[in-house]
Amino acid sequence: MVRIGYTMMTEQAGPRELVEHVVGAERAGFDFCVTSDHYFPWLEAQGHAPYAWTVLGAAAQATSTIPLMTYVTCPTMRYHPAVVAQKAATVQALSGGRFRLGLGSGERLNEHVVGRGWPAAHVRLEMLEEAVGIIRALFEGGTVSRHGRHFDVENARLWDLPEEAPPIGVAVSGERSCELAGRLADLVIAIDPERELLEAFARSGGAGKPAVGQLAVCYDTDRDAAVKRAHEQFRWSALGWKVNAELPGPASFEQACEHVRPEDVAQAIPCGDDVEAFVEAVRPYVDAGFSEVALVQVGGGHQEPFLEWAESTLLPALRALRPS
Repeated sequence: MVRIGYTMMTEQAGPRELVEHVVGAERAGFDFCVTSDHYFPWLEAQGHAPYAWTVLGAAAQATSTIPLMTYVTCPTMRYHPAVVAQKAATVQALSGGRFRLGLGSGERLNEHVVGRGWPAAHVRLEMLEEAVGIIRALFEGGTVSRHGRHFDVENARLWDLPEEAPPIGVAVSGERSCELAGRLADLVIAIDPERELLEAFARSGGAGKPAVGQLAVCYDTDRDAAVKRAHEQFRWSALGWKVNAELPGPASFEQACEHVRPEDVAQAIPCGDDVEAFVEAVRPYVDAGFSEVALVQVGGGHQEPFLEWAESTLLPALRALRPS
């Protein structure tokens, strides 16, 4: 049975609202929760970008059972990997062992703010691999000193280690990242329901490990309103990862997706309140072999009706879903 998660989308709600949303998700019966970690929203219409790690700390205290996860944090530019290790260990301790650390190679949108430029994709993967090694070493305890190609660590130590280190997930989009994730990660993260990604991950050592996907949805009893909202806030998603990773700010995303139509968005994002449409949108992930799928309800001010509908209607339907 696929596990269904909820997404605290930091680009579309403020910090207090995000914590209220995850409390509602726990009450509704979602199996886990993930959070984005951005410095900017993709589009100005989304309107938010609070600090994800403060939100996670508040969420860890406001909830008691729902697992938490970053989806995803970049541990190479805005954050030094030694600092990411400290943050992750702290959230794991605060949450009583409910945290997983999802990592990725980042987007220019968020990482350019520290003024270090934007490396090529293969360099970003080199940096990610080195960062994961530093984080794992710090999770093991003791003092860590390393002088690598991309990072220096001087006498670093985590003084507050949780009983169990957070599992590490790595986001993938192609063969090279799948190979890295298979060797280094405890779980794999992918946005698109592509069986080939999971097969490449398995070949590199990831066989049997969890695979976590993500899907945007837009619940509303008025389907036209849902399509309009999805287009206003999520039309950027039609651009694809290779484009999204390179654009520097919301204005660039606005320009890049100016020709994306509402009907284009509605083909990719289930809109309205037809539960079968939502089930059919999740099915490709199940068929591809994903063990977990986190849903993003589009629209920061439209979470409570979605959570009520999910509890009564959507979650029971999704838990009955089996591979085709």
